[in-house]
Amino acid sequence: MLIVPERDIADLMTPEAAFEAVESVFAAMASGAAYNFPVVREAIGHENALYGFKGGFDRSGLTLGLKAGGYWPDNLAKRGLINHQSTIFLFDADSGMVRAMVGGNLLTALRTAAASSVSIRHLARKDARVLGMVGAGHQAKFQLRAALKHGNFDKVIGWNLHPEMLPGLAEVAAEAGLPFEPVELDGMRAADVIITIMSSFAPVLMAGHVSPGTHIACMGTDTKGKQELDPALLARATVFADEVAQSVTIGEAQHAVAAGLIAETDITQLGAVINGSHPGRTSADQITLFDGTGVGLQDLAVAAAVVTLAERRGTAIEVSV
Repeated sequence: MLIVPERDIADLMTPEAAFEAVESVFAAMASGAAYNFPVVREAIGHENALYGFKGGFDRSGLTLGLKAGGYWPDNLAKRGLINHQSTIFLFDADSGMVRAMVGGNLLTALRTAAASSVSIRHLARKDARVLGMVGAGHQAKFQLRAALKHGNFDKVIGWNLHPEMLPGLAEVAAEAGLPFEPVELDGMRAADVIITIMSSFAPVLMAGHVSPGTHIACMGTDTKGKQELDPALLARATVFADEVAQSVTIGEAQHAVAAGLIAETDITQLGAVINGSHPGRTSADQITLFDGTGVGLQDLAVAAAVVTLAERRGTAIEVSV
């Protein structure tokens, strides 16, 4: 078995490589060559933690495995550790033997950011220039960096429940040479693309905060009960998802479907746009929305890429099992 520890991930996986891995696996999912296993996600009754498993199998690349981990909300304050903790396990698809164990913390952040960037490339208007950020936590910086690498933006605007965190986004924008402006939520009407990345259980971005033609990447809702958007916003939009089944059960669409505003059949896999079997955006004033719930195959795709790079560089640790 090969081990690629968390400490090595930053030197092995770039945002560009994460983008390519996620785009490819979304396409494989839409073609039927890859599928995710049902998600297990539970409150364990200890340390207020959420813990679970995401896994899947990609026949095209014979990538089989799972990610185990979750969210420990008191880690930073109590232990100086990040709150999200995860490890990815890859298995040989022919024999079932464990192939690799890979640190999953940074990879999770990179693959989540890559997913929103893939949606921006395929669904946002080509003349999109103003990027709006709703949320300014740890993951928001990854989201912003990735979006700025793959879009042609000239300004960033941002809102956060705790505005004292917004300078972190301003720093990322400055790295790209772009101005940053804090706004109230109604100021998001100036955005051509909006990324929402919060841990919220009540709607924050409302239908009136979004202008026609906007693309929204909703990246914070990945658990039953979580919610970032007004369900009426999904009713106004053309909705895409990483995986439709997750979108309607643990994603942002769960609320709009429950309210009868949209049906499961109204949601399209983003991979269908990548493959060319769905046209994606069809007009300049259309609101498009990507419900990024985070699928196991994303984790496996970036982990497999990391293992390949670690083997080439001779940095993977080999142990007998």
